[in-house]
Amino acid sequence: MKYFKLTLVSIIVVSVLAACSGNKTAEEVEEKTSEETSSNEEESSNKLTDAEIEEGWILLFDGKTTDQWRGYNQETFPTKGWAVKDEVLMVSKSGTEEEGFGGDIITKKQFGNFELRLDFMVKDTSNSGILYLVREFEGQPIWHNAPEYQILDNQTYLSMDEMDRTTQLTGDNYDLQAAPEDYSNAVGEWNTARIIVNNNHVEHWLNGNKTVEYEIGSEEWEALVKASKFAEFPEYGRAKMGHIGIQDHGYEVRFRNIKIKPL
Repeated sequence: MKYFKLTLVSIIVVSVLAACSGNKTAEEVEEKTSEETSSNEEESSNKLTDAEIEEGWILLFDGKTTDQWRGYNQETFPTKGWAVKDEVLMVSKSGTEEEGFGGDIITKKQFGNFELRLDFMVKDTSNSGILYLVREFEGQPIWHNAPEYQILDNQTYLSMDEMDRTTQLTGDNYDLQAAPEDYSNAVGEWNTARIIVNNNHVEHWLNGNKTVEYEIGSEEWEALVKASKFAEFPEYGRAKMGHIGIQDHGYEVRFRNIKIKPL
């Protein structure tokens, strides 16, 4: 009987210890799972999923090379001002304003109807843009002819000057249309941009929120262009097909997960 009691006590003690050990293991597993999830997210950067491949998405940046890009009005990729670091495509801060240091870059291929997605991160005073339906004209800057999805460190610029930036904040249709509100994340955090161009219908999205939409060639659009700085550029927005461009405006901006699906 005494032996039975000891055995029973031993079983209880072992069970309690096992339970405690199990709880600890569960916490460790949860922590490990979180780490693996974070790791997998990093590993999935600049890659297409099987579903995306099936849907016809094209990866425009693999995290290592710039093979699918070249300089605007240049035959090769800029040798300065741009770099690939830690699987991120980055334009460096040079303080050269609109002139840039390496210059704007464009895709080697051209696209007509498409959906474009990419992640971008602004730093302090970042200023850049994603341009589309880009055509190259000798001696003319890229923005003379191509619509632009604005990228900006909104808070810094709004606080540092008195310019009317109503149509010049992140996600805006630059100098034409403004987003209903600021959907951008804080400086130093990743944002996701989405641009859809389909038979003259254009949409800008930022972090899952539609910021603007318009019809190229509509009466409303023509009026907006006429009232903007683009009024003196007859080729602005008229292309049915063109390159995707990223602007070097003299400030650091980082890009990753650049992908496009022809429509």
